[in-house]
Amino acid sequence: MDHTESRDGTAGAGERRDDPQATPEPEHAPEPAKKRRRPWVRRARRTALVLALVIVVPLLAIEATLRVNYMGDPADGTHTRNRDAMWLGHAWVDGRKKDADVTALAGRLKDTGIRDLYVHTGPLEHDGTLPASVHPRARWFIDAVHRELPGVRVQAFLGDVLANGGPDGLELSDGATREEVVRSAGQVLDTGYEGVHLDLEPLHSDDQDYLSLLDDLRAVTRARDAQLSVAAHQIDPLPHLHTVAGFVADHPKWWSQKFFGQVARRVDQIAVMSYDTARPFESTYGGYVAQQTSLALEVTPPTTHLLMGLPFYYESNPSHWGHAETVAAAVRGARLGLSRTDPDRELFGLAPYIDFAATETNWDEYRDGWVR
Repeated sequence: MDHTESRDGTAGAGERRDDPQATPEPEHAPEPAKKRRRPWVRRARRTALVLALVIVVPLLAIEATLRVNYMGDPADGTHTRNRDAMWLGHAWVDGRKKDADVTALAGRLKDTGIRDLYVHTGPLEHDGTLPASVHPRARWFIDAVHRELPGVRVQAFLGDVLANGGPDGLELSDGATREEVVRSAGQVLDTGYEGVHLDLEPLHSDDQDYLSLLDDLRAVTRARDAQLSVAAHQIDPLPHLHTVAGFVADHPKWWSQKFFGQVARRVDQIAVMSYDTARPFESTYGGYVAQQTSLALEVTPPTTHLLMGLPFYYESNPSHWGHAETVAAAVRGARLGLSRTDPDRELFGLAPYIDFAATETNWDEYRDGWVR
């Protein structure tokens, strides 16, 4: 009970009065309306709490799992098999690069495991055609690489944005368009390229038209004793994640493991774009690459050359945190996945993306972690 007094000597707010004539105050005065908590506020707070638990708790669990996946030591011998590849920009075939640039590139690649170069030779037109005017120096570059880097193959990196029902882009469901893509592949092989590297995005999982296109391309490349390689989306880190992503994103990042295997059986080389993962920490990014490497190895036949992409560039945005997606983490993650799944796999390598954005740190981490 409050025994304090006010400055004018009247009873304190909590003290009972003894005057019998005084009108007794109700012991439980109603709470002012403005202080009452409205039912919808309580429901909104409960809903927000539930949503936070539903979203945050699984995310924390995933990050913890990936962190654990990054622990341990890679097995001895999980280093370059001298079967690495690298994506190169368009400047090598459009006239901007000169002989001195090829000499510098040869010096950079010397004593690495890089034996395939995917040089951007497109893009394809939306109808599948490839104007010769977009790669006027292709023959010069191929000859220069053969001179400076004996034993290194040059493949034509062809790509385009897929329409996927939208107004613009290459439409894989159109048979005539697929025929033009095959014709374009023959065109670059006639130029002297030793392979065709295809990158079509965003490519939804289980696209049967894509598989049909690969079958047709494989017939052409085999007849020319050339390579067929593709850039591949990542594999579902959780079951059926590609299905969920398809409802909320125009560019689903993942394929099912089954579809990845179907693609891998149709090509000579498959390079996983194992970057732009949205992982916020270096350890969880490395754990993610380790998981992706294992998932890919499980369904890639030993006769197909599997490559894991390395982020030779720096960006910081919600899909790619530069402080987390480091080359060192990707290399270690790939080695861990290889160690746990198929440490003796010969047709395995790493693939830096991309030459014009690479830093000295990128090259050092690739060499120190993988080439040695």
